[in-house]
Amino acid sequence: MFRFILAAAIFAAAGPASAQDHLRVLADWFINPDHAPIILAEARGEFGKRDLEVELVAPADPSAPPRLVAAGEGDIAITYQPSLYQQADEGLPVMRIGTLVGSPLNSLVVLDDGPVKTLADLKGKTVGYSVGGFEDALLGRMLREADLKLDDVTLVNVNFALTQALLSGRVAAVIGAFRNFELTQIEIEGKKGKAFLPEEHGVPSYEELIFIAHKDKADSPAFSRFLDAVGAAAEWAKANPAEAKKLFFAAQPDIDDRLNEAAFDATLDKFVTSPKVLDREGYEAFARFMTDAGLVKNLPPLASYATEIE
Repeated sequence: MFRFILAAAIFAAAGPASAQDHLRVLADWFINPDHAPIILAEARGEFGKRDLEVELVAPADPSAPPRLVAAGEGDIAITYQPSLYQQADEGLPVMRIGTLVGSPLNSLVVLDDGPVKTLADLKGKTVGYSVGGFEDALLGRMLREADLKLDDVTLVNVNFALTQALLSGRVAAVIGAFRNFELTQIEIEGKKGKAFLPEEHGVPSYEELIFIAHKDKADSPAFSRFLDAVGAAAEWAKANPAEAKKLFFAAQPDIDDRLNEAAFDATLDKFVTSPKVLDREGYEAFARFMTDAGLVKNLPPLASYATEIE
């Protein structure tokens, strides 16, 4: 059985979950193609086969899910690998238990016919961003590839209007644009975008979306069954992309439009089919990046905030 709830009010009404057969999963954002394996796992009966009832909740505040899981007001939260280090640094009692999207979606986007052809062309230009801190660090590392520094560009907070800021000419580039969404948004507006990928310009690769749980409950057998179901759905979707797309939008008709259909296609190959697997070497490498960037100061050992459950 699957219950999908958009209203954040559920948080106030809900008490601690049993984490046995009923799982409350808190999404990072409104439900979109990034969450396809979860939607498809329900649609194909993968949760039911494993005696699970999953309740997927879209938050009103995207920053809230990790704190809610830490407080026992949710069983699993979807968050970002970079955010995990900051949560661990702050002492939040959460643990990575699985992976949803196994590679970065974040990117630096410019207009294809604009003045920026290479990273070196950003010197003296204005760059828009949504969230400071991590995005500044990404941009700073990428600029080093072109012998530039953050001081060589002007950063402007455009909130979440990245595409609009770029199309209007307010900025020459935007950092924090998701390559599976913003490029299509630009195309829908009649222009063509170009993405510079952080992992191709000095930033260690990382997992865009991961599953976390309270560290005291991380070894719950129900979590293992949940990840098995999500992995099975992702594997089926990759083998049957057209059928998977049809099934996803049949379950989510409110978002069935050109943008989300293109995003589904662009995201499909990034879903992991073995969500439990922990790339310890990759996580350690990104921990060093976060530390070097000054985004974390007292990061504990990896084993205290990331695990590979059985």
